Amino acid sequence: MTAVLSVENLTVGYRTRGTLVPVVHDVSFEVEPGQVLALVGESGSGKTTTGHAVLGLLPGNGQVTGGRIRFRDQVLTELGPRGWRDVRGRAVSLIPQDPGVSLDPVRRVGHQVEDVLRLHTDLDARARRDRVLELFELVGFTDVERRYRQYPGELSGGMRQRVLIASAIAVEPDLIIADEPTSGLDATVQKQVLDLIDDLRARSGTSVVLVTHDLGVAADRSDLLGVMQHGRLVETGPTAQVLADPQHDYTRRLLDSVPARLASARERVEVPASREVVVEVEDLRKVYGDVAAVDGTSFEVRRGETFSIVGESGSGKSTTARVLTGLTQATSGRVRLLGTDVTGLGRRGFRPLRRDVQIVYQNPYASFDPRFDVYQVVEEPLRSLRDRPPGSGGRFSGRFSGQFSGRLGGRRPHEDEVVAALEAAALPADVVHRHPRELSGGQRQRVAIARALVLEPKIVVLDEPISALDVSVAAQILELLRTLQAERDLTYVFISHDLAVVRAISDRVAVMREGRIVEHGPVERVFSAPETDYTVQLLDAIAGRRLTAGVP
Repeated sequence: MTAVLSVENLTVGYRTRGTLVPVVHDVSFEVEPGQVLALVGESGSGKTTTGHAVLGLLPGNGQVTGGRIRFRDQVLTELGPRGWRDVRGRAVSLIPQDPGVSLDPVRRVGHQVEDVLRLHTDLDARARRDRVLELFELVGFTDVERRYRQYPGELSGGMRQRVLIASAIAVEPDLIIADEPTSGLDATVQKQVLDLIDDLRARSGTSVVLVTHDLGVAADRSDLLGVMQHGRLVETGPTAQVLADPQHDYTRRLLDSVPARLASARERVEVPASREVVVEVEDLRKVYGDVAAVDGTSFEVRRGETFSIVGESGSGKSTTARVLTGLTQATSGRVRLLGTDVTGLGRRGFRPLRRDVQIVYQNPYASFDPRFDVYQVVEEPLRSLRDRPPGSGGRFSGRFSGQFSGRLGGRRPHEDEVVAALEAAALPADVVHRHPRELSGGQRQRVAIARALVLEPKIVVLDEPISALDVSVAAQILELLRTLQAERDLTYVFISHDLAVVRAISDRVAVMREGRIVEHGPVERVFSAPETDYTVQLLDAIAGRRLTAGVP
């Protein structure tokens, strides 16, 4: 069978400060009609660059410096601008990662999909409009006339991604490059989007190159699997074969880091029911305007326990986290933390509890002062809460390995506490004077954890703390959180939309929908014997079932 796409010894570089730096090295693979090849790897592995090179969409400082890309009988690496206009969008199309960037915010989405038809077909205006409405039905929209007239800002993230899929399949191309097409989407929306791509492949024989860091998605949705590391394709083959018998150490490490496998390997020690309750939420309501973001929620969390709240976007889980940490006030109900009723407290009134109740955000970078280096970021809570003099230490101060000795340039305020927190978060000594923008995503998340730990809290609320991290980095953060909990008897309230992650870290879990908890209980009971149809739906949408085949 003739390959739809053939990539031969592809090498790509980026020009930086006059120097061409290679980032993809001698990559080769083929994709046949109707096949899905998943390119997986962590950030910086070269997978997105490879996908964009196939489409001729490298940034201005990027160039193919070696090798050849063939699409059927055409050599894409020899095309000029006019040749690309004939191919891109008609025969080869892209589903990009971020619909917020890819859609024009001031144009109706129907008109944006029409652009593809205007460029690549002879359809008149009426026929183009009819085709867009047909495409919107195909991608699962109801009330398609209304959707046609809406602007991107009026649609949810999942809906915007469906618009991009409609654009990509408008003229039924032979090849689609899907670049992280479901990144950041809820599990159920992710499943719907991936089902749409599968349906297109089944109907028209379209081939797909699926670029993803999500091994679960790659495992479930691909025929071939290519694993990239440092710009090289270190392993490739039929997906089932690679999963069953990985040959490369890096592939094995990635597979061992998948949350579903971490959950299977975890030894659970049940938190005794006799332990004190440190979080009590009773009939909590939070109303914004006419919308109840949280509507009658109740739960308890015991000391040393990890209690997870899981749900889709808009379920109310993050609003619950904000109430628990004093960042917003409840409309009604009662919240008690460590025996103190905090329901009516504003931010000033919550201040005395700030030492004991801390939060780690999904995007720590947005919560850091960009002027601060890492030391100042971690020290900031100690400067803000001045009830402890510098150098007074705490329960965990003084337990240092010495790696930070000589790094601080002389005695600094709160040095003992900051160093203890940095070491607890397993940060290397060379980060102390760097700014967060100079760190990787995983390092920034560790800085956020260190900042939360520096006050030696008793309760930590973690709001989607690993959703933006690569799988191996996420596994490291989960292991770090478990270690810190065991050492410090911490209580976690863990907020997530990812059920596989929740299973890996939780003792008990609550499932939220439209502001209400619809089910809660021990994590293994909820996963093995769910009591509501909604929980069943969420569990069925978890990607990666092929990854845990044969895992106890």
